[in-house]
Amino acid sequence: MSIIKQMLLKYDIGSENEILNALKEIFQEITLLGLYRGNFFSKAAFYGGTSLRILYGLNRFSEDLDFSLIEKDRSFNIEHYFKYIIDEFDALGVNVELRKKVKKEKSSNIESAFLKNDTSIRTLDIKTENLADILGSINYHKKIKIKIEVDTNPPLKFQTEAKTLLMPMTFNIVSMTLPNLFAGKMHAVLCRNWKTRVKGRDWYDFEWYVKNNTRLNLEHLQERMIESGDFEQGKKLDKKRFIELMNNKIDTLNLTKAIEEVQPFIKDNKIFDFWSQDYFKLLTEKVSFV
Repeated sequence: MSIIKQMLLKYDIGSENEILNALKEIFQEITLLGLYRGNFFSKAAFYGGTSLRILYGLNRFSEDLDFSLIEKDRSFNIEHYFKYIIDEFDALGVNVELRKKVKKEKSSNIESAFLKNDTSIRTLDIKTENLADILGSINYHKKIKIKIEVDTNPPLKFQTEAKTLLMPMTFNIVSMTLPNLFAGKMHAVLCRNWKTRVKGRDWYDFEWYVKNNTRLNLEHLQERMIESGDFEQGKKLDKKRFIELMNNKIDTLNLTKAIEEVQPFIKDNKIFDFWSQDYFKLLTEKVSFV
């Protein structure tokens, strides 16, 4: 049995969307293995929704691979690691192509969602037409894309830890710790500006952090907000100010759009029965801090 088919066994696949999510996550893990082979994690830490899903058990799928350098280095070149990623896929019989993403103008939705000029962005295109032998009875022929982002000039004051993955083989990577991942998520909740779009995944993750009693690193959140121009340098972000900012954001939240955005990434829609402005304000009161 192929490694990919073996990895697919842990998924309950009942629709084309579930096939896509499962394959994308498997290919994310193969990419992480390639980066490990290239010693990428001596310089960078994994963060974002995919790290929360793969390393900490978040029960929704995530799309992109997000990394932060451990120390600022604007000369960092992700292309150094392409060979290791491609070799890992080649060894499993999968054809991939890595290409650079051309950034849009600053006024675009993407730019306003924190893609800075010093963020290195690459897209991994994975061809699936050659996977018939690997996938067996599972039929999927659409190209899969995975975006890889590396913040080369990151906000600091965060902590990391080593985590072990068992597939496609046993290997170690470096991740931000949960309080710092929580800070990154709250920065997205408070400061992300998608114009007319709502990122329901941010609110789903916020609920997950609170339910799992994750403490929030306010110092790292403050660093992120200062860097993005959403908090004044020299001021102190404390619990009272955090709750005030959250309540203001919750008052303007379009719950219908938030639910529509996150639904493709989860199986159980019953969770949304409790979603309301009052519910998210209740969760905010329950946040604990480092």
